[in-house]
Amino acid sequence: MSPMKPAAGAMGTSTTAAANHMATAGGGSFWHEILGAFSPNRVISKAALRFIIAFQIAVLLVVWATSTYVFLPKPMDVWRAFVDLWTHQGLGQELIVSFLLNVQAMAWATVISLGLAYLTVVPVFQPIVLAISKGRFLGMVGLTFFFTIIFSSGHRLKVSLLVFGVAVFFVTSMIDVVAQIAKEKFDLARTLRMGEWRVVWEVIVLGKADAAFDAMRQNAAMGWMMLTMVEGISRSEGGIGALLLNQNKHFRLEAVFAIQIAILLIGLFQDYALGLAKKFLFPYADLQLEKR
Repeated sequence: MSPMKPAAGAMGTSTTAAANHMATAGGGSFWHEILGAFSPNRVISKAALRFIIAFQIAVLLVVWATSTYVFLPKPMDVWRAFVDLWTHQGLGQELIVSFLLNVQAMAWATVISLGLAYLTVVPVFQPIVLAISKGRFLGMVGLTFFFTIIFSSGHRLKVSLLVFGVAVFFVTSMIDVVAQIAKEKFDLARTLRMGEWRVVWEVIVLGKADAAFDAMRQNAAMGWMMLTMVEGISRSEGGIGALLLNQNKHFRLEAVFAIQIAILLIGLFQDYALGLAKKFLFPYADLQLEKR
């Protein structure tokens, strides 16, 4: 039995060496992925992508903390301003007001935009809808006077401005979605003896519901971008935009940065929530996209 002991020891040594080699190879592969991320069209693992994101955030924070630029407040100053805004100036309440305003405007913009985009299948409505989509070239400042006359209420004025600002881009996105539907899909629905309005419902409304949700998600960020201007026009209800303008007026840059970061985080949360909602509502949308 004694001759077997050296063999067992050799086997243990070889196993350890193999494990070390695999660990070294794995580490080398990871760093190879990191270096490969500088090449175009490379596919990297999620671990490598997380490392790159964490590294870039760390570099950004270091550059921010060590910057000597006079008009760039330090991270700790921004944090103290955030705490003061939250505890003494009602930042949380203002965020809720603005969030509800944005949700209401987005709901109206979605209904109006989808309705107009679906009407492009009727030739008589095409010029009107296309003209509305060109409203994205108009400046909001020049239209404020007309919206103020039509919608006298402060809340309705803000909602209408947000709806217009989002809808003109939303309509444009959905017109492209409808126009890109293959003619064969309409013909297939007709072979099933569907009427033309039933074809519209099955092929465009239901068939492109995932694309409509994507367009809504992409345009939802537009409301946050316009919020400061809209809430600055009518400050009766407050909101994060009015608070931001007040801080900017008194040149409190650390408070301005804190509010902007808060808006960014709320926007990222909203986008993430909509992404989860899409996966729940349209679980096979990504698979269908891969097939196309």
